[in-house]
Amino acid sequence: MKKTLILTTALAGFAVSATAEELTVMSWGGAYTKSQVEGYHKPFAEKTGVKVVSVDADNPATPIKAQVEAGNVTIDVASVEFADAIRLCDEGLVVEIDHASLPAAPDGTPATEDFLPGTLTDCLVSTDVFSTVFAYDTEAVGDTAPDSIADFFDLEAYPGKRGMRKTAKVNLEMALMADGVPAAEVYGLLETDEGVDRAFAKLDAIKDQIVWWEAGAQPPQLLADGEVSLSTAYNGRIFNAVIGESQPFDIVWDGQVYEFEGWVIPKGAPNLENALEFVKYSTSTEPLARAAEWISYGPPRQSSGSLVGIYQGDGTTEMGPHLPTTAANLTNALASNFEFWADRETELNERFNAWLAN
Repeated sequence: MKKTLILTTALAGFAVSATAEELTVMSWGGAYTKSQVEGYHKPFAEKTGVKVVSVDADNPATPIKAQVEAGNVTIDVASVEFADAIRLCDEGLVVEIDHASLPAAPDGTPATEDFLPGTLTDCLVSTDVFSTVFAYDTEAVGDTAPDSIADFFDLEAYPGKRGMRKTAKVNLEMALMADGVPAAEVYGLLETDEGVDRAFAKLDAIKDQIVWWEAGAQPPQLLADGEVSLSTAYNGRIFNAVIGESQPFDIVWDGQVYEFEGWVIPKGAPNLENALEFVKYSTSTEPLARAAEWISYGPPRQSSGSLVGIYQGDGTTEMGPHLPTTAANLTNALASNFEFWADRETELNERFNAWLAN
C-alpha cells in the first residue's frame, strides 16, 4: 500500500510515515547492539513515535540475502560489514542511498565532506569505525614506551615476542608503514612486485619472534600471559581488557588500519520510508557520538568526534582517546582498501602462506 500520510514530529528535518508504527533493525548482538539501541533506537523512537524492534544475527548479511531472494523481507535496516555491503549492493539486494539526503554537520558541512573518506558507498552509510592497532604491556617494555609502528618491528629497542594475526591483510600494510612508507602511498606500492617484496622483507626481520593469532580474543590473552610483549589487536578488545579487566595495556595508534561497518536497507523493506529516515537520523552527528559512548568504535563523521563524552559502561572513562577516529589517533592511519583486497587477497594470501612455510 502506498504510504502518503506524513507525521510531523519534534525531530526537525525528519519526516516519518504514520502508517508504519514499527521498524525492524538487525544487528550483531552484545555490546555492539546495545550501543545502537542507546545511541539510535531509543532516541529515534522517542522523537518519532516509531517503535524500533531490534533483532540480531551472527552475520546480518546472510538473512538479508535469503529474505530478498525469497521475496519475503521482514528486515527494514541492517548493520553489515563493509565488504558485505559492497557485495549485496552489486547483487542488487539492497537499495541505493542518496548521500545528498544525509543531514549536514552542525556547522553546515555537507555529509559527503563530513564523513571520513570511504565510509559512504552507493548502498552503505557507515555507523562506526573499528581498527587494528598494536598494543603492549606497560609493565613489560621498560622506561621508554613504544610510540610508532616502526617500534613494533624494532627488536633491539623492544625485545620480545610479537603477536600478529595469521593473514596477509593488515600485516603487509603495517610492514610498509613501519618501513617509512606514508599511509597514503601504501596501496599504490602494494600494487607493485617491489612493494610486496619490501613488505615481506620487513616481516622477515621479526618472523622468528612472531606468535600468530587468529581470533580477536587471543591478543589480550597473549599479552596478559606474557607470551608476547607487543601484539597487533582489535582496538575494542584492548579497550575491554584495560577498562573491564584492569589490564596494564596501552595502544599505539600510529600505523593503525581501520575498517567500517554500517547500515544497509534490503530491497523490499516493508517500511522503506521510515527506514530511510532512521538511517538519516542515526548517522547524523549527535547520535553517532552518543553510540560511541557505549563502545570503543569511532564515529565515521568528523563532526561527531568532539561530542563523544564519558564511557557509559563505567561513567568515568573519557572515550575520546580510545576511539580510532579521534583526530590525534588518525595522524598516520590507513583506511583498509576493500577494492585492493578483493582483487589481490587470494594471490597475497598464497604468498603469505608460502612465506610462513619457508
